Amino acid sequence: MTDRDTRVAPSHAPLLRRALPALLGYAAVRALGLVVLALWSAARGKSAYTLLTARWDSLWYTRVAELGYGYEVRLPNGDVHSNLAFFPLLPWLERLLHAVTPLSYADAGFAVGLLASLAAACGIFAVADRVYGPRAGVCAVLLWAVLPVGIVQSMAYSESLFTALAAWSLYALLIGRWITAGTLAALAGLTRPVGAAVVAAVWVAGVLSFVRDRSAMHMPGADNGGRAPAPTPGATDGMQAPARAPGAHATSHNPQIPEAPADAQAPSAPRAPAWRRALGMAIAPLGAAGYVLWVGRRTGKGVLGYLDIQAGWRNGFDGGFAFARFVADKFTSFPSAFAGVGLIIGVALLLWLYATGIRRRQPVALLVYTGVVLALALCASSYFGSKPRLLMPAFPLLLPLACALARLRTSRSVLVTAGLAVATSAYGAFWLNGSGPP
Repeated sequence: MTDRDTRVAPSHAPLLRRALPALLGYAAVRALGLVVLALWSAARGKSAYTLLTARWDSLWYTRVAELGYGYEVRLPNGDVHSNLAFFPLLPWLERLLHAVTPLSYADAGFAVGLLASLAAACGIFAVADRVYGPRAGVCAVLLWAVLPVGIVQSMAYSESLFTALAAWSLYALLIGRWITAGTLAALAGLTRPVGAAVVAAVWVAGVLSFVRDRSAMHMPGADNGGRAPAPTPGATDGMQAPARAPGAHATSHNPQIPEAPADAQAPSAPRAPAWRRALGMAIAPLGAAGYVLWVGRRTGKGVLGYLDIQAGWRNGFDGGFAFARFVADKFTSFPSAFAGVGLIIGVALLLWLYATGIRRRQPVALLVYTGVVLALALCASSYFGSKPRLLMPAFPLLLPLACALARLRTSRSVLVTAGLAVATSAYGAFWLNGSGPP
Protein backbone atom coordinates (compact mmCIF):
# COMPACT_ATOMS: atom_id res chain seq x y z
CA MET A 1 0.00 0.00 0.00
CA THR A 2 1.41 3.43 -0.86
CA ASP A 3 0.36 7.01 -0.50
CA ARG A 4 2.49 8.40 -3.28
CA ASP A 5 1.11 11.65 -4.62
CA THR A 6 3.04 13.31 -7.41
CA ARG A 7 1.54 16.65 -6.45
CA VAL A 8 3.29 16.54 -3.10
CA ALA A 9 6.99 16.17 -3.90
CA PRO A 10 9.36 15.94 -6.83
CA SER A 11 10.47 12.56 -8.06
CA HIS A 12 13.26 10.71 -6.31
CA ALA A 13 15.75 11.18 -9.15
CA PRO A 14 16.11 14.97 -8.78
CA LEU A 15 16.44 14.56 -5.00
CA LEU A 16 19.19 11.97 -5.40
CA ARG A 17 21.01 14.20 -7.88
CA ARG A 18 20.83 17.12 -5.47
CA ALA A 19 22.04 14.87 -2.65
CA LEU A 20 25.07 13.57 -4.58
CA PRO A 21 27.54 16.23 -3.31
CA ALA A 22 26.40 15.52 0.25
CA LEU A 23 26.78 11.76 -0.19
CA LEU A 24 30.24 12.10 -1.75
CA GLY A 25 31.36 14.38 1.06
CA TYR A 26 29.89 12.05 3.65
CA ALA A 27 31.63 9.02 2.12
CA ALA A 28 34.94 10.90 2.09
CA VAL A 29 34.66 11.80 5.79
CA ARG A 30 33.73 8.26 6.80
CA ALA A 31 36.52 6.80 4.64
CA LEU A 32 39.01 9.10 6.38
CA GLY A 33 37.72 7.94 9.75
CA LEU A 34 38.12 4.28 8.82
CA VAL A 35 41.65 4.81 7.47
CA VAL A 36 42.74 6.64 10.63
CA LEU A 37 41.15 3.92 12.76
CA ALA A 38 42.95 1.19 10.81
CA LEU A 39 46.34 2.91 11.18
CA TRP A 40 45.81 3.71 14.86
CA SER A 41 44.64 0.17 15.64
CA ALA A 42 47.54 -1.41 13.73
CA ALA A 43 49.99 0.70 15.72
CA ARG A 44 48.46 -0.68 18.92
CA GLY A 45 48.35 -4.26 17.66
CA LYS A 46 44.56 -4.34 17.43
CA SER A 47 42.13 -5.17 14.63
CA ALA A 48 40.09 -2.18 13.49
CA TYR A 49 37.52 -4.50 11.96
CA THR A 50 37.04 -6.30 15.27
CA LEU A 51 36.49 -2.96 16.98
CA LEU A 52 33.81 -2.12 14.44
CA THR A 53 32.00 -5.45 14.33
CA ALA A 54 32.69 -7.64 17.33
CA ARG A 55 32.67 -5.60 20.53
CA TRP A 56 30.08 -4.14 22.87
CA ASP A 57 26.56 -3.91 21.40
CA SER A 58 27.69 -5.42 18.10
CA LEU A 59 28.16 -8.76 19.84
CA TRP A 60 24.70 -8.62 21.38
CA TYR A 61 23.11 -7.95 17.99
CA THR A 62 24.98 -10.77 16.25
CA ARG A 63 24.01 -13.19 19.03
CA VAL A 64 20.36 -12.29 18.52
CA ALA A 65 20.76 -12.75 14.76
CA GLU A 66 22.44 -16.14 15.15
CA LEU A 67 20.74 -17.65 18.19
CA GLY A 68 17.58 -15.61 18.72
CA TYR A 69 16.41 -14.18 22.00
CA GLY A 70 16.93 -15.76 25.39
CA TYR A 71 20.62 -15.11 26.06
CA GLU A 72 21.48 -13.29 29.28
CA VAL A 73 24.46 -12.54 31.51
CA ARG A 74 24.12 -12.60 35.29
CA LEU A 75 26.59 -10.30 37.00
CA PRO A 76 28.05 -10.84 40.50
CA ASN A 77 26.06 -7.88 41.85
CA GLY A 78 22.80 -9.53 40.83
CA ASP A 79 22.12 -7.53 37.66
CA VAL A 80 20.81 -9.49 34.68
CA HIS A 81 21.76 -8.33 31.20
CA SER A 82 19.26 -9.85 28.79
CA ASN A 83 19.43 -9.58 25.02
CA LEU A 84 15.71 -8.78 25.07
CA ALA A 85 16.85 -5.19 25.65
CA PHE A 86 17.95 -5.05 21.99
CA PHE A 87 15.24 -4.35 19.44
CA PRO A 88 15.02 -6.82 16.54
CA LEU A 89 15.22 -5.00 13.21
CA LEU A 90 19.02 -4.90 12.93
CA PRO A 91 19.41 -8.60 13.90
CA TRP A 92 16.68 -9.49 11.40
CA LEU A 93 18.57 -7.70 8.63
CA GLU A 94 21.83 -9.37 9.70
CA ARG A 95 20.15 -12.77 9.57
CA LEU A 96 18.63 -12.02 6.17
CA LEU A 97 21.90 -10.82 4.67
CA HIS A 98 23.74 -13.82 6.14
CA ALA A 99 21.16 -16.16 4.58
CA VAL A 100 21.45 -14.73 1.06
CA THR A 101 25.20 -13.97 0.95
CA PRO A 102 28.44 -15.60 2.16
CA LEU A 103 28.78 -12.90 4.83
CA SER A 104 29.04 -13.85 8.50
CA TYR A 105 26.62 -12.28 10.94
CA ALA A 106 29.26 -9.76 11.98
CA ASP A 107 30.06 -8.97 8.34
CA ALA A 108 26.36 -8.54 7.65
CA GLY A 109 26.02 -6.13 10.57
CA PHE A 110 28.91 -4.06 9.23
CA ALA A 111 27.39 -4.00 5.74
CA VAL A 112 23.99 -2.97 7.09
CA GLY A 113 25.63 -0.22 9.12
CA LEU A 114 27.50 1.17 6.11
CA LEU A 115 24.47 1.09 3.81
CA ALA A 116 22.21 2.52 6.51
CA SER A 117 24.65 5.37 7.16
CA LEU A 118 24.44 6.38 3.48
CA ALA A 119 20.64 6.16 3.63
CA ALA A 120 20.72 8.28 6.79
CA ALA A 121 22.94 10.88 5.12
CA CYS A 122 20.56 11.05 2.16
CA GLY A 123 17.57 11.36 4.49
CA ILE A 124 19.21 14.15 6.48
CA PHE A 125 19.92 15.96 3.23
CA ALA A 126 16.30 15.51 2.13
CA VAL A 127 14.97 17.04 5.35
CA ALA A 128 17.46 19.93 5.42
CA ASP A 129 16.98 20.59 1.69
CA ARG A 130 13.22 20.74 2.20
CA VAL A 131 13.53 23.12 5.14
CA TYR A 132 16.49 25.35 4.24
CA GLY A 133 17.69 24.46 0.75
CA PRO A 134 20.37 22.25 -0.85
CA ARG A 135 23.41 24.14 0.40
CA ALA A 136 22.29 23.78 4.01
CA GLY A 137 21.43 20.15 3.22
CA VAL A 138 25.01 19.40 2.21
CA CYS A 139 26.33 21.16 5.30
CA ALA A 140 23.94 19.28 7.60
CA VAL A 141 25.12 15.93 6.25
CA LEU A 142 28.78 16.87 6.64
CA LEU A 143 28.21 18.10 10.20
CA TRP A 144 26.51 14.81 11.04
CA ALA A 145 29.50 12.98 9.54
CA VAL A 146 32.02 14.90 11.66
CA LEU A 147 30.29 14.44 15.01
CA PRO A 148 32.87 13.48 17.66
CA VAL A 149 31.35 9.99 17.89
CA GLY A 150 30.74 9.75 14.15
CA ILE A 151 32.78 6.54 13.94
CA VAL A 152 29.71 4.77 15.39
CA GLN A 153 28.02 5.41 12.03
CA SER A 154 30.41 2.86 10.52
CA MET A 155 29.95 0.24 13.23
CA ALA A 156 27.60 -2.73 13.39
CA TYR A 157 25.35 -0.69 15.66
CA SER A 158 21.75 0.39 15.18
CA GLU A 159 22.26 4.19 15.28
CA SER A 160 22.72 4.59 11.52
CA LEU A 161 19.76 2.34 10.73
CA PHE A 162 17.54 4.19 13.16
CA THR A 163 18.63 7.63 11.92
CA ALA A 164 17.91 6.60 8.33
CA LEU A 165 14.38 5.44 9.18
CA ALA A 166 13.72 8.51 11.33
CA ALA A 167 15.01 10.99 8.75
CA TRP A 168 12.98 9.51 5.91
CA SER A 169 9.88 9.28 8.08
CA LEU A 170 10.21 12.97 8.94
CA TYR A 171 10.76 13.82 5.28
CA ALA A 172 7.65 11.86 4.36
CA LEU A 173 5.73 13.95 6.90
CA LEU A 174 7.12 17.16 5.41
CA ILE A 175 5.83 16.24 1.96
CA GLY A 176 2.50 14.83 3.14
CA ARG A 177 3.07 11.08 2.61
CA TRP A 178 1.47 9.92 5.80
CA ILE A 179 1.32 6.17 5.19
CA THR A 180 4.99 6.14 4.25
CA ALA A 181 5.80 8.19 7.34
CA GLY A 182 3.82 5.84 9.57
CA THR A 183 5.42 2.73 8.08
CA LEU A 184 8.94 4.09 8.54
CA ALA A 185 8.04 5.15 12.09
CA ALA A 186 6.91 1.59 12.80
CA LEU A 187 10.22 0.25 11.50
CA ALA A 188 12.12 2.81 13.59
CA GLY A 189 10.16 1.53 16.58
CA LEU A 190 11.53 -1.95 15.84
CA THR A 191 15.08 -0.60 15.83
CA ARG A 192 15.62 1.31 19.08
CA PRO A 193 13.53 2.38 22.11
CA VAL A 194 13.91 5.98 20.95
CA GLY A 195 11.62 5.04 18.07
CA ALA A 196 9.01 6.60 20.35
CA ALA A 197 10.34 9.97 19.15
CA VAL A 198 9.36 9.23 15.54
CA VAL A 199 5.95 7.97 16.63
CA ALA A 200 5.43 11.14 18.67
CA ALA A 201 6.33 13.29 15.65
CA VAL A 202 3.78 11.50 13.47
CA TRP A 203 1.08 11.70 16.11
CA VAL A 204 1.58 15.36 17.03
CA ALA A 205 1.73 16.40 13.37
CA GLY A 206 -1.41 14.35 12.69
CA VAL A 207 -3.36 15.75 15.62
CA LEU A 208 -2.43 19.30 14.65
CA SER A 209 -3.54 18.67 11.08
CA PHE A 210 -6.96 17.48 12.29
CA VAL A 211 -7.24 20.44 14.66
CA ARG A 212 -6.55 22.79 11.77
CA ASP A 213 -9.11 20.95 9.66
CA ARG A 214 -11.71 21.42 12.35
CA SER A 215 -10.84 25.09 12.80
CA ALA A 216 -10.99 25.68 9.06
CA MET A 217 -14.40 23.98 8.80
CA HIS A 218 -15.80 26.51 11.28
CA MET A 219 -14.50 29.49 9.35
CA PRO A 220 -16.96 31.46 7.21
CA GLY A 221 -17.10 30.09 3.69
CA ALA A 222 -15.38 26.86 4.71
CA ASP A 223 -17.94 24.59 3.02
CA ASN A 224 -15.99 22.80 0.28
CA GLY A 225 -18.09 19.74 -0.33
CA GLY A 226 -16.47 17.59 2.35
CA ARG A 227 -12.94 17.83 1.01
CA ALA A 228 -10.03 18.49 3.32
CA PRO A 229 -9.46 22.24 3.58
CA ALA A 230 -6.40 23.78 2.06
CA PRO A 231 -3.51 24.42 4.42
CA THR A 232 -3.47 27.79 6.10
CA PRO A 233 -0.74 29.95 4.55
CA GLY A 234 2.18 30.40 6.88
CA ALA A 235 1.34 27.41 9.07
CA THR A 236 4.19 25.08 9.92
CA ASP A 237 2.87 21.70 10.97
CA GLY A 238 4.53 18.39 10.29
CA MET A 239 3.71 18.49 6.57
CA GLN A 240 5.11 21.92 5.87
CA ALA A 241 8.52 23.47 6.27
CA PRO A 242 9.88 26.97 6.45
CA ALA A 243 12.35 26.78 3.62
CA ARG A 244 13.85 28.69 0.77
CA ALA A 245 11.22 30.20 -1.44
CA PRO A 246 11.11 29.27 -5.12
CA GLY A 247 13.43 31.44 -7.10
CA ALA A 248 15.62 32.28 -4.12
CA HIS A 249 18.55 34.50 -5.03
CA ALA A 250 21.87 32.81 -5.62
CA THR A 251 24.78 33.56 -3.36
CA SER A 252 27.45 35.91 -4.58
CA HIS A 253 30.17 33.37 -3.92
CA ASN A 254 28.47 30.42 -5.54
CA PRO A 255 25.78 31.33 -8.08
CA GLN A 256 24.90 27.68 -8.66
CA ILE A 257 23.65 27.07 -5.12
CA PRO A 258 20.84 29.17 -3.63
CA GLU A 259 21.32 30.74 -0.23
CA ALA A 260 19.71 29.12 2.79
CA PRO A 261 17.59 31.78 4.50
CA ALA A 262 16.60 31.03 8.05
CA ASP A 263 12.90 31.76 7.96
CA ALA A 264 11.66 32.01 4.36
CA GLN A 265 8.35 30.22 3.89
CA ALA A 266 8.11 27.47 1.28
CA PRO A 267 4.86 26.48 -0.40
CA SER A 268 3.19 23.81 1.71
CA ALA A 269 2.41 20.32 0.50
CA PRO A 270 -1.23 19.64 -0.40
CA ARG A 271 -3.13 18.37 2.63
CA ALA A 272 -3.50 14.60 2.48
CA PRO A 273 -6.99 13.08 2.85
CA ALA A 274 -8.02 12.47 6.44
CA TRP A 275 -8.03 8.69 6.05
CA ARG A 276 -4.38 8.66 4.94
CA ARG A 277 -3.35 10.75 7.91
CA ALA A 278 -5.35 8.54 10.28
CA LEU A 279 -3.89 5.37 8.77
CA GLY A 280 -0.35 6.70 9.01
CA MET A 281 -0.93 7.56 12.66
CA ALA A 282 -2.35 4.10 13.32
CA ILE A 283 0.61 2.33 11.70
CA ALA A 284 3.32 4.41 13.41
CA PRO A 285 3.30 2.81 16.90
CA LEU A 286 2.89 -0.79 15.74
CA GLY A 287 6.61 -1.61 15.69
CA ALA A 288 7.54 -0.42 19.16
CA ALA A 289 4.27 -1.51 20.74
CA GLY A 290 4.45 -4.92 19.11
CA TYR A 291 7.95 -5.64 20.39
CA VAL A 292 7.25 -4.35 23.91
CA LEU A 293 4.09 -6.45 24.14
CA TRP A 294 5.96 -9.51 22.84
CA VAL A 295 8.66 -9.04 25.49
CA GLY A 296 5.97 -8.67 28.13
CA ARG A 297 4.34 -11.90 27.06
CA ARG A 298 7.68 -13.73 26.90
CA THR A 299 8.70 -12.57 30.38
CA GLY A 300 5.21 -13.04 31.82
CA LYS A 301 5.21 -9.48 33.16
CA GLY A 302 2.84 -7.82 30.72
CA VAL A 303 3.40 -4.29 29.50
CA LEU A 304 6.03 -3.72 32.22
CA GLY A 305 8.19 -6.59 31.03
CA TYR A 306 10.47 -4.45 28.86
CA LEU A 307 10.97 -1.92 31.67
CA ASP A 308 12.00 -4.81 33.90
CA ILE A 309 14.54 -5.90 31.27
CA GLN A 310 15.96 -2.38 31.15
CA ALA A 311 16.13 -2.29 34.93
CA GLY A 312 18.38 -5.34 34.75
CA TRP A 313 20.79 -3.15 32.80
CA ARG A 314 20.34 -0.41 35.45
CA ASN A 315 18.78 1.77 32.80
CA GLY A 316 15.65 3.79 33.31
CA PHE A 317 14.10 7.26 33.07
CA ASP A 318 14.46 9.47 36.13
CA GLY A 319 14.03 12.95 34.67
CA GLY A 320 17.77 13.57 34.54
CA PHE A 321 18.43 13.29 38.28
CA ALA A 322 21.14 10.63 37.94
CA PHE A 323 22.85 12.52 35.12
CA ALA A 324 22.81 15.73 37.17
CA ARG A 325 24.37 13.87 40.09
CA PHE A 326 26.98 12.38 37.72
CA VAL A 327 27.91 15.89 36.54
CA ALA A 328 27.96 17.25 40.09
CA ASP A 329 30.33 14.46 41.17
CA LYS A 330 32.86 15.74 38.65
CA PHE A 331 33.37 18.81 40.81
CA THR A 332 34.58 16.80 43.81
CA SER A 333 38.17 16.94 42.56
CA PHE A 334 40.12 19.56 40.64
CA PRO A 335 41.11 17.61 37.49
CA SER A 336 37.64 16.16 36.90
CA ALA A 337 36.04 19.59 37.37
CA PHE A 338 37.08 20.44 33.83
CA ALA A 339 35.03 17.47 32.61
CA GLY A 340 32.09 18.73 34.65
CA VAL A 341 32.35 22.17 33.09
CA GLY A 342 32.55 20.56 29.65
CA LEU A 343 29.42 18.52 30.31
CA ILE A 344 27.50 21.59 31.43
CA ILE A 345 28.61 23.53 28.35
CA GLY A 346 27.66 20.59 26.12
CA VAL A 347 24.16 20.30 27.56
CA ALA A 348 23.71 24.08 27.36
CA LEU A 349 24.74 23.99 23.69
CA LEU A 350 22.22 21.25 22.95
CA LEU A 351 19.43 23.23 24.60
CA TRP A 352 20.48 26.41 22.80
CA LEU A 353 20.41 24.64 19.43
CA TYR A 354 16.96 23.26 20.21
CA ALA A 355 15.72 26.72 21.23
CA THR A 356 17.19 28.12 18.01
CA GLY A 357 15.18 25.59 16.02
CA ILE A 358 12.04 26.78 17.80
CA ARG A 359 12.86 30.45 17.10
CA ARG A 360 13.45 29.68 13.44
CA ARG A 361 10.08 27.94 13.24
CA GLN A 362 11.26 24.49 12.31
CA PRO A 363 8.33 22.21 11.43
CA VAL A 364 6.56 20.84 14.47
CA ALA A 365 7.41 17.26 13.48
CA LEU A 366 11.15 18.02 13.69
CA LEU A 367 10.79 19.83 17.02
CA VAL A 368 8.78 17.02 18.60
CA TYR A 369 11.17 14.35 17.34
CA THR A 370 14.26 16.23 18.53
CA GLY A 371 12.70 17.06 21.88
CA VAL A 372 11.88 13.43 22.64
CA VAL A 373 15.35 12.23 21.57
CA LEU A 374 16.92 14.86 23.83
CA ALA A 375 14.68 13.96 26.75
CA LEU A 376 15.29 10.21 26.47
CA ALA A 377 19.06 10.64 26.12
CA LEU A 378 19.64 13.23 28.83
CA CYS A 379 17.14 11.86 31.33
CA ALA A 380 18.22 8.21 31.19
CA SER A 381 19.59 7.03 34.52
CA SER A 382 22.60 5.05 33.33
CA TYR A 383 25.35 4.69 30.72
CA PHE A 384 26.43 8.32 30.86
CA GLY A 385 29.36 7.65 28.55
CA SER A 386 26.89 6.59 25.86
CA LYS A 387 24.94 9.85 25.81
CA PRO A 388 26.84 11.37 22.85
CA ARG A 389 26.04 8.21 20.89
CA LEU A 390 22.41 8.24 21.99
CA LEU A 391 22.11 11.88 20.85
CA MET A 392 23.44 11.09 17.36
CA PRO A 393 19.94 10.61 15.83
CA ALA A 394 18.96 14.16 16.91
CA PHE A 395 20.22 15.54 13.59
CA PRO A 396 17.73 18.48 13.44
CA LEU A 397 19.88 20.10 16.14
CA LEU A 398 22.52 20.53 13.43
CA LEU A 399 20.30 22.59 11.14
CA PRO A 400 21.09 26.00 12.71
CA LEU A 401 24.81 25.20 12.47
CA ALA A 402 24.33 23.97 8.90
CA CYS A 403 22.71 27.28 7.95
CA ALA A 404 25.61 29.18 9.50
CA LEU A 405 28.12 27.01 7.64
CA ALA A 406 26.15 27.41 4.40
CA ARG A 407 26.48 31.19 4.62
CA LEU A 408 30.28 30.97 4.50
CA ARG A 409 32.18 31.00 1.26
CA THR A 410 32.65 27.52 -0.16
CA SER A 411 36.42 27.57 0.45
CA ARG A 412 35.91 28.46 4.11
CA SER A 413 33.18 25.88 4.69
CA VAL A 414 35.37 23.20 3.10
CA LEU A 415 38.29 24.22 5.34
CA VAL A 416 36.13 24.10 8.48
CA THR A 417 34.65 20.73 7.56
CA ALA A 418 38.03 19.24 6.66
CA GLY A 419 39.51 20.36 9.96
CA LEU A 420 36.62 18.85 11.90
CA ALA A 421 36.89 15.63 9.88
CA VAL A 422 40.57 15.21 10.77
CA ALA A 423 39.94 15.96 14.45
CA THR A 424 36.97 13.63 14.80
CA SER A 425 38.71 10.84 12.87
CA ALA A 426 41.58 10.97 15.34
CA TYR A 427 39.19 11.12 18.28
CA GLY A 428 37.15 8.19 16.96
CA ALA A 429 40.28 6.06 16.58
CA PHE A 430 41.44 7.01 20.08
CA TRP A 431 37.98 6.35 21.50
CA LEU A 432 37.50 2.89 19.99
CA ASN A 433 41.01 1.83 20.95
CA GLY A 434 40.28 2.98 24.49
CA SER A 435 37.02 2.84 26.40
CA GLY A 436 34.78 2.95 23.34
CA PRO A 437 30.99 3.02 23.41
CA PRO A 438 29.43 0.79 26.09
